[in-house]
Amino acid sequence: MSTLIHPSAVVDTQADLHPSVEVGAFTIIDADVRIGEGTVIGPHVVLKGPTRIGKFCRIFQFSSIGEAPQDLKYAGEPTRLEIGDHNVIRESCTLNRGTVSGGGVTRIGDHNLLMAYVHIAHDCQIGNQIIFANCASLGGHVHVCDQAILGGFTIVHQFTRLGAHCFCGMGSLISKDVPPYLTVSGAPAKPHGINSEGLRRRSFSPAAITALQRAYKLLYRSSLTVVKATEQMQAMCDEFPEIKPLVDFVSTKGRGIVR
Repeated sequence: MSTLIHPSAVVDTQADLHPSVEVGAFTIIDADVRIGEGTVIGPHVVLKGPTRIGKFCRIFQFSSIGEAPQDLKYAGEPTRLEIGDHNVIRESCTLNRGTVSGGGVTRIGDHNLLMAYVHIAHDCQIGNQIIFANCASLGGHVHVCDQAILGGFTIVHQFTRLGAHCFCGMGSLISKDVPPYLTVSGAPAKPHGINSEGLRRRSFSPAAITALQRAYKLLYRSSLTVVKATEQMQAMCDEFPEIKPLVDFVSTKGRGIVR
């Protein structure tokens, strides 16, 4: 056994670990688990398969990674969990594999931070550079786009979409889609304008932020229908391409947007 694997860890001989992977005390790693270069697995972690974990991730103690989905329809099919590179998964997180009806895979991208007690249910599709604060929980089939932020104790209903750069305040109960760039909070979650501070930190120009604020007012503060507001936002896209993701998101059928 590698000197980087604690002698009390139980690692199946069929698991595929890069030689640089570190494994802490009393961790259990199943047969169909593959872990990439430089990843560090803490003590008392359980990894079930099929699960793929990328490079330079850090998984802290007591997390359950790749366990069977919490879905009564699941009958032991070989679904999987895929985790990208440079993710930090803090204490006691639970990440479940997919289901056949949901496409068979739960997928997490790169450079994400999952704080303690985060739950990612079956068939969720998670982008890149997303922050999940403590105890944020996703129901099954949720899609979260790049650079979203979920405050502590945020709860997201199954099949909901969260757009890129959105900010969900602490304790939000989200049962409708959150368009890109929005700030939402409350139970149920309500819109509270554009995530202007987050966009400034990500180097959006002042002109682009102002244009997104105008688009928000068309969608939420005018008497226009969603269809009419979308048409007017579409006309702004040539000058401000940052608005295009908002238009595309609202134009795509989902659970309906937060109002």
